[in-house]
Amino acid sequence: MTTDSSEPAPRRRRRWPRVLALGVALLVLSAAGVGWWFYERLDGNIRTDTRTANELKKYEAERPVSVVRDAQNILLIGSDNRGGKGNGKYGKDTGTQRSDTTILLHLQAGGKSATAVSIPRDLMVDIPACEGSDGKRAQARFAQFNWAFESGGAACSIRTVEKLTGIRVDHHMIVDFSGFKRLVNAVGGVEMCLKEPVDDAEAHLKLPAGRQVLHGEQALGYVRARYSIGDGSDTERIGRQQEFLSSLVKKVQSNGVLLNPAKLYPVLNAATSSLTTDPGLDSLKDLYALVRGVRDIPRDKIRFLTIPRQPYTYNKNRDELVQPDADRLFRQLRLDRPVPVSHAVTASAGGGPKAADLTGYQGTTAARGICE
Repeated sequence: MTTDSSEPAPRRRRRWPRVLALGVALLVLSAAGVGWWFYERLDGNIRTDTRTANELKKYEAERPVSVVRDAQNILLIGSDNRGGKGNGKYGKDTGTQRSDTTILLHLQAGGKSATAVSIPRDLMVDIPACEGSDGKRAQARFAQFNWAFESGGAACSIRTVEKLTGIRVDHHMIVDFSGFKRLVNAVGGVEMCLKEPVDDAEAHLKLPAGRQVLHGEQALGYVRARYSIGDGSDTERIGRQQEFLSSLVKKVQSNGVLLNPAKLYPVLNAATSSLTTDPGLDSLKDLYALVRGVRDIPRDKIRFLTIPRQPYTYNKNRDELVQPDADRLFRQLRLDRPVPVSHAVTASAGGGPKAADLTGYQGTTAARGICE
């Protein structure tokens, strides 16, 4: 009897490793399933701009070629199209698209630095003949830069930038009002310091002076505000946008976001759902490869600049390039050479022009503490 009653016990004990293995397998499969679901959702958020890609193919022969391998130039376009969901409050939807914010982002080969160059919307430039989304063809003209996006979309903006700078644009991204707000909210807001109160009815913004954290709606109003702050110029607005973006980069690079899955997913969800990109960046895999090359760049090597500009000779409300400074800047970017923010430094090691010669640069770095 003793022998018979003791035999089943070992068999029961042997079941536990099997049950444990099965449980672990189920957990792994469940985690993989959830991970795949997240990946598919984020990947599906991104919209592909095939129209721009097809339009640019028609003009491949006239486009500049890349000079330095592995360096990348990405045109970032902030669209103020009122037709998107939630965008109607910012103005009447007239069926057109405009861009008050355009930035040429140059990523140096080897991930050494990133230089973001703002192009003023009122800069007078040569805009090539472009075809609009309605199929109508706008004639070539000398006009404000933001007319390129309005008349021919991203393809026309890219061709205008390439004609202006001689720099090949490898990729482009378009972000609308709502997407910008979601991204700022996802990182928990962005801290800024205001020297004076802001009360701007057009930008739907009313803020006190001093240190504060701006969230979606306030952040959008702040980067859009113009006439109620400073001298009302687009140049000053660009400076505020650069400071805001610098603070945003600092927030996203912090461990509190990048190393926290609970915070990282909302940021990725907001970022991907707000983007329209070319086919070369329209997947989570492509964007990850891009971010991976940028995330380790020291903050003092992330620069925000404005193209050297001055009031246009024939209309002070417009801008024109300051030469030869602008061409020197374009050459440095084209050849993938460092672009200093400071004016008073020695000549570059590569035999390039002195930074003192590159006058007219205005900007900041992501390392600069906005509220220090």
